Amino acid sequence: MTDNLPTETTPEALPAPPLPRTRMQPAIQLLTSAAIIIGGTLLFTTLVLLASGTAPLEAYRLILSGAFRNPRTIADLIMLTAPLLLCSAGLTLTFSAGLYNLGIEGQIVIGAVLAMVPLRLLPDLPPPVLWLLALSAGASGGMLWALLVGVLRLYTNVSEIFVGLGLNFIAIGITLYLVFGPWKRPGVASMSGTEPLPEALWLPTLEGSRLVPLAPIIALVGISVVWFALTRTHWGLELRATGLNLAAAERLGVPAHARLVQSLAGCGALAGLAGALQILAVYRALIPNISSGIGFLALLVVLLVRFNPVWVGPVAILFASFSIGSIQLPLQLGIDSSIAGVLQGTLVLFALIAQGVQERRR
Repeated sequence: MTDNLPTETTPEALPAPPLPRTRMQPAIQLLTSAAIIIGGTLLFTTLVLLASGTAPLEAYRLILSGAFRNPRTIADLIMLTAPLLLCSAGLTLTFSAGLYNLGIEGQIVIGAVLAMVPLRLLPDLPPPVLWLLALSAGASGGMLWALLVGVLRLYTNVSEIFVGLGLNFIAIGITLYLVFGPWKRPGVASMSGTEPLPEALWLPTLEGSRLVPLAPIIALVGISVVWFALTRTHWGLELRATGLNLAAAERLGVPAHARLVQSLAGCGALAGLAGALQILAVYRALIPNISSGIGFLALLVVLLVRFNPVWVGPVAILFASFSIGSIQLPLQLGIDSSIAGVLQGTLVLFALIAQGVQERRR
């Protein structure tokens, strides 16, 4: 008869009630993260500037406002943002799939190399046809170079990090061979690159400006397609599931390995397209440093926004403005423009620290 009687439970045996989640908590977390990111970045960069004998406020003023000083710098800002946006959009795909595509620099370079092929072999075709061929060849080259990463990752179980870095060196080697070998300027091998393209093959620019309107249009289309694919399609859901847990995604019937390869192919195509734009719209020749570090800068952009395509555009513009604004530092303050890279890298570092702090609190 005593089996049905309620048993006495001591207060010590009861589990502690969960702390109520107030409406203010998300705002507090956001402010905490902002304080860590902005405060840490300013503190670290200021110490670097002071150590070099530079007035921090004047340096910050030049970095933040230099890109908006006149129409020419604004055009330069847009022309840097366009390929950066394409590469950042591509990396959003691979990071969402759980892949660290550090080979994106090589994909830009190979895209630029292949974009040069139709321009050199078929110079008599109408310019619009050559532009289309060059852009298509660039996208195809970047995609094939990225697929090589995927093949080695899946079939030899070599990390995509090491494969990508190795392929970067190979791509740079191919470029140097072409610039100093078969494609060198007549009678001279110059670090300035190959013979410039005929002006008729340049993408159209705004009169009196270096702005090529087609470049930002292509970049906006690229990031829009990536945003739609990741957030509005079943394919994007499967890709993100693969990135969260590949084995679990496979058990649920997701073709996880195919999604990995597809994310690399998409990223490579966008990076190759960025390389083609470097040829057609920026340098109008193949130079040894054709990628200009845009791939590594895109890695910082995507890490800072945590693979969210919505924020890729604003952060890409911010980072591009740092790079363009810092060009005035050697002229006006006598310090190297690489301080912009310190600022960009420190932003990402403290963003990761803030993320770790929030995860620990949760």
